[in-house]
Amino acid sequence: METGESRDVEFGVDTFGDVTVDASGTRLPYDLVIRNVVDEAVLADSVGVDFFGIGEHHRDDFAVSAPEVVLAAIASRTERIRLGTAVTVLSSDDPVRVYERFATLDAVSSGRAEIILGRGSFTESFPLFGFDLRDYEKLFEEKIDLLSHLLREDAVTWQGSIRPPLVDQQVYPKTASGSIRTWVGVGGSPESVVRAAHFGMPLVLAIIGGQPERFLPYVELYRRALEQMGQDTSLPVAVHSPGFVAATDAEAAELLWPHHKKMVDRIGAERGWPPTSRERFEEEIATGAIHAGSPETVARKIAKTVRDLGIQRFDLKYSTGELPHEHLMTAIELYGTQVIPRVRELLAAA
Repeated sequence: METGESRDVEFGVDTFGDVTVDASGTRLPYDLVIRNVVDEAVLADSVGVDFFGIGEHHRDDFAVSAPEVVLAAIASRTERIRLGTAVTVLSSDDPVRVYERFATLDAVSSGRAEIILGRGSFTESFPLFGFDLRDYEKLFEEKIDLLSHLLREDAVTWQGSIRPPLVDQQVYPKTASGSIRTWVGVGGSPESVVRAAHFGMPLVLAIIGGQPERFLPYVELYRRALEQMGQDTSLPVAVHSPGFVAATDAEAAELLWPHHKKMVDRIGAERGWPPTSRERFEEEIATGAIHAGSPETVARKIAKTVRDLGIQRFDLKYSTGELPHEHLMTAIELYGTQVIPRVRELLAAA
């Protein structure tokens, strides 16, 4: 990879607004967690991170259910970092309101808003907002189709089965640039990859387990689908993966492990998975999806993921369960000041 190409790769961080604990192990209140997320984003901006993403959830272990509001607060305290979701659960939302909220965020952030669309790996939003899980596929398919029309920022005429039709309808506000960068997040479904290509939207691969290089066929499928569908074949591909940066590999593993286990086992119990093990955790750090360790270790692993998949952005999901805010701040600072510059060096030298 040439030096110029290494500069083209972007580096982001993602959080779900996980409810954290303080140094004594006491769970923090939601309002403080949200303010801490804002502080984390401000730090990310100051240390050179390119993108800050916030997930949408509606459950007790995550504090953020309205990411656009938090992103707007972040916009008022930052200057250059791009701001988006990770992800917006479009299936249980209204595409018109999604466009309106992000066009507003784009205005207050001076053009830094992004959307990452997803169906959501959690399903609590469906009953909360009155949607039937039996319509899971149809809801996303029709809503992404409608949103793709809205994103053109012109009069929309559209008809589907999940909401009333629109006839020559304008939606406001319009953005200054005339567009909002909108990605599609997928977790490993070929159909979802092809759908992103069909709508001409950049792709985000959520790689949360297993070896990242196993996802190369999805990148290749996306590129083929773009070409066959007559879309822009230069659209970027990003990867979202969990990780954590500390001073040493040992410190990173020791700080991360208890919070990783508690989070994974809780979600696993809901989904019928067996409890995770320290051996499995260490394996994921060594060769799997967890990009954790010292700055040098994390940089080398991210560089490998970027090279293996030929991606244009890497987003580190830096928050894990109840891992305290102070450790998250340290991880962000090390990521921006040491990991990102080192990854760029490694990519330029390849």
